[in-house]
Amino acid sequence: MTQFLYLSTVLIWGTTWIAIHWQLGEVAPLASVFYRFALAAAIMLPLVVLSRRLQPTTKQDHGFMVLQGMCLFSLNFVCFYTAGLAISSGLLSVIFSASTLFNALNNRIFWGEKPTRAVFGAGILGIIGLSLMFWPELAADSDRGVDFGSIGLAFLGTFFFSLGNMISVRHNKKGLKPFTSNAYAMIYGTLFLAALLFITSTPLTWDTRPQYLGSLFYLAIIGTVAGFTAYLSLVGRIGANKAAYATVMFPVVALALSTVFEGYVWTLSSVSGLVLVLLGNGLILGLQLPFGRRIGKI
Repeated sequence: MTQFLYLSTVLIWGTTWIAIHWQLGEVAPLASVFYRFALAAAIMLPLVVLSRRLQPTTKQDHGFMVLQGMCLFSLNFVCFYTAGLAISSGLLSVIFSASTLFNALNNRIFWGEKPTRAVFGAGILGIIGLSLMFWPELAADSDRGVDFGSIGLAFLGTFFFSLGNMISVRHNKKGLKPFTSNAYAMIYGTLFLAALLFITSTPLTWDTRPQYLGSLFYLAIIGTVAGFTAYLSLVGRIGANKAAYATVMFPVVALALSTVFEGYVWTLSSVSGLVLVLLGNGLILGLQLPFGRRIGKI
């Protein structure tokens, strides 16, 4: 089951970067994020209720689920969508892969969990590898003049994502399953987004293009309802540090799709980067090698 959850998370979220890119343009990023999570919340809660998976909760649980909604289902994506207006999806995904290191740091701060050398080693290998894979795109961004404000927003969104992971660890320690916590947190995140729309006077415009509508439904149903449930279930099973390394693998999926649909050309740099990413993945997950030894163990 753990391998299934990990693979599902990588494949689902690895495809969402393209879908997010298709959301940008006609509609304000804040409005698009609101549409996404309003739709996801409208699906998630009835699904959990009908499947009889809604657990009893306390006022304290709901307080943390409000924070979870703000970190995982609103603020982080407002940052990502806004940053995506100025920088490429490849660069966004490289920045997002830093969640591995953010999780290691936040686990130390909030839960007193000392990171192992494997965690930092895997995170560093992954980030270096992804930088090599996306080097041509990074160079192109540099030629145009990188928007450092947008890069800062992307890192801020990644930090919010990591904080949401820490709240998920708290839920797991209290026996609260992702189905219940996600259902409520999505509602709270949507309400928070509605408040932001009101405060900022952001217009609720609409885009009738099939590309926009298709990506919106994909992001809400597959990317959010299915993806977050799989990912937070993974956090409960193997911990936030190991689960977050899935974020380093997302751009690999995006690059594979780009090869098929956009004619991405592999170079020595990109191949070397892929090797480093896979090596780091094996290091942090402690995968079994054919000759019986593990690459790494946490």
